[in-house]
Amino acid sequence: MRIRATVAVVSGALALSALAVPASQASQTAPSDRHAPAAGQYGFPERQHTAVPQAKQRALAATAANTAPVLNKIVVNGGKPIVVGLTGTKKVSVAITASDNSGIIDAATIIWIGSTVEDPNGYAFYQNEDAATCKAASATTSTCTLTVTVDSQELINTDARTWKVGAIALAKDQEIVRKDAFGSVQLQRLSRLTVNAAPEPVKKGKTITVTGKLDRVNWDGGNYTGYASQPVKLQFRKKNSTTYTTVKTVKGATTGALKTTVTASVDGYYRWSYAGSATTAPINATGDYIDVQ
Repeated sequence: MRIRATVAVVSGALALSALAVPASQASQTAPSDRHAPAAGQYGFPERQHTAVPQAKQRALAATAANTAPVLNKIVVNGGKPIVVGLTGTKKVSVAITASDNSGIIDAATIIWIGSTVEDPNGYAFYQNEDAATCKAASATTSTCTLTVTVDSQELINTDARTWKVGAIALAKDQEIVRKDAFGSVQLQRLSRLTVNAAPEPVKKGKTITVTGKLDRVNWDGGNYTGYASQPVKLQFRKKNSTTYTTVKTVKGATTGALKTTVTASVDGYYRWSYAGSATTAPINATGDYIDVQ
């Protein structure tokens, strides 16, 4: 069963936590053995910040009165899409840069879909750490890093889309800034691509038939299925070259099958190359060598 994120106030911490509660997924067909992720949090438990003495907090608050921290930047997964396969997990890095005149001591994050983090049909993956690792660039600005684990067993095919990324920063004077959709990241289905060039060896000037198949993970069915009607490039590199050049572009069949012919000229490698889509990761097949005689 999917779970959703709801928002509640953490008493005494002036921060927010997202708690996991069941949610209906009537519009989506999910595998019957799906498991809900463990309840996570999106905020700052009060126990995390006992290291700052109360007297110092009051002094910081006095010098930073009427100011609030600012979220400057967020980088998710190194700026790349999150690509998830049929099994296993993907640990995603989140780096949040924030500033405040008292300094920054912590940050929190959440990766989610839905209209809001309170959306009963939404879904979320939470940070792994109780507290972020923050590195100060100056007295006022720090970059805080966290990780979020995306579990393939919690995904369904419609999850391959843009996810929002929330960010919260906590200043030394205990002021907080929060933006639930401060960033975004694309979640993509892992793709696979095969190639076979035949016959081999082949005489110069004769016809080579190049086949293959493009498929991608099907989280709903727990397998890989053909990716229909996608444009895929046939590429070639000469035996002693390191560079592939595009020969032609072929549209795959409804099963993901690929097939075309070329004329044999010199020894080298043929491969299929798929540029990817919003929902599916790009991929290059391993080149298949052809001996031209």
